[in-house]
Amino acid sequence: MRLLVTRPEEDSAPLADALVALGHEVVMAPLLTIRFLDDAFLPEGRWRALLFTSANGVRALVRRKEALRLLPLPVFAVGPASADAARAAGFVTVEAAGGDVTSLADHVSGALKPEGGPLLHVAGSTVAGDLAGSLGAQGFEVKRAVLYEAVPARVLPEAARQEIEDGSLDGVLLYSPRTARAFASLVLEAGLATRTEGLVAYCLSPNVAEALRDLPGLTVKIAHEPDQDALVALLPA
Repeated sequence: MRLLVTRPEEDSAPLADALVALGHEVVMAPLLTIRFLDDAFLPEGRWRALLFTSANGVRALVRRKEALRLLPLPVFAVGPASADAARAAGFVTVEAAGGDVTSLADHVSGALKPEGGPLLHVAGSTVAGDLAGSLGAQGFEVKRAVLYEAVPARVLPEAARQEIEDGSLDGVLLYSPRTARAFASLVLEAGLATRTEGLVAYCLSPNVAEALRDLPGLTVKIAHEPDQDALVALLPA
């Protein structure tokens, strides 16, 4: 299959390698650009643990000199990719949840007691779900540090535009509602909505699929679990 990968550049290489290893062809067209906020405030505290809802949160934190003193803290990551990034960054005690904010909140509340101390959530300027609210309702104190932002593309990348116009793509992989909304919006702005009929959108979750409602011609498939292995498993062998 010929597949469009829309993930930010920092996240796309491992996915592309996995797809190529399975015999697929890959077209890279990031729809979000990660901008690290190196001057953003990183709060101090006697943190009980760190929470990461993306690998980019890990990357943003370890760019800071303050990260060294945080390495001994336990890490709770939203899924395997974020957990792998944390281990690669030097964190030793790392646990991965099931791939979404709900599973992360459940995992943390099952492993920790609210009275054990505050939690630091390292995140981007836009987040999916309400991790602090979910944990706060159970008595946890959660502080959010915004250390990066994901900037959406203003126009459809040329590689994607050409492939869609030519009808040479078989599918597009979409990991987040924000990316899916950007994809739908940019395709519409490029006047290519009719050219997506028959194209298969492989979505990480139902929320991602819902964000494609403005492109009804797409065939949508949803991973049974919100992680990359489940998403890739949707692809024909």
